[in-house]
Amino acid sequence: MPTRTLRIPTTDGQADAFAAYPDHGERCPGVLLYTDVFGVRPELEDRARELAGHGYYVLVPNLYYRHGPAPVVELPEHIGHEARPAVVERLLPFVQAHTTERVLRDADAYLRFLTAQPEVAAGPVATIGYCLGAALAMRTAAAHPGQVAAVAGFHPVSLVTEAPDSPHRVFPELTAQVHLGLAEGDMTPESTSELAQALGAAGVDHTSEIYPGTVHGFTMSDTDAFDPSGLQRHWDRLLPLLRRTLIDD
Repeated sequence: MPTRTLRIPTTDGQADAFAAYPDHGERCPGVLLYTDVFGVRPELEDRARELAGHGYYVLVPNLYYRHGPAPVVELPEHIGHEARPAVVERLLPFVQAHTTERVLRDADAYLRFLTAQPEVAAGPVATIGYCLGAALAMRTAAAHPGQVAAVAGFHPVSLVTEAPDSPHRVFPELTAQVHLGLAEGDMTPESTSELAQALGAAGVDHTSEIYPGTVHGFTMSDTDAFDPSGLQRHWDRLLPLLRRTLIDD
């Protein structure tokens, strides 16, 4: 499986990124993958490789590139319950600095770079996000409705907030098909209901479900939250979504 470490030109510098793509030599659909809070690391690189094996060019940018190359803080090989709070605390300033304005500027750069790669086929792309990356995937798709045909978010956070720029407020701009895979406890019942209402009112073609028996972060095998059946359900939902929006069409 070919892989590359790349640098993406942005308005604020250069974002380091990881890319994986098939070795068959043919152009393939592009997928922009937004990481969870812990950022680019072997776990996400392996995720990109596995997805590339299904026929996609997968680009994984370092969301915190303004603060240094990935990883921007030292990460344990396994992020257990005891280590997690301290790691998140060190990353929190970078998360807070990643404003909606920065997200959208970066999204423009990431999509421009992705679609310019010689291995990427012309046509629509998909955005995928884990944890906080789910909101970034949604914002990217809403800002580029003619380009992003599919969005998937897994164990998302902060999709529905009181903020004037809450991600759910951009749902009317979405034209992509959407799947959201929530862990039990990711959202309050009230927020889950508001999320469903917002998607329905916007006419978004979507599926949204709570994956039974999971906790936040269930797709990540380098954390204590990992749930193998939850990860498999994630693949069972993600791969058909990508096929029908990026290949079958």
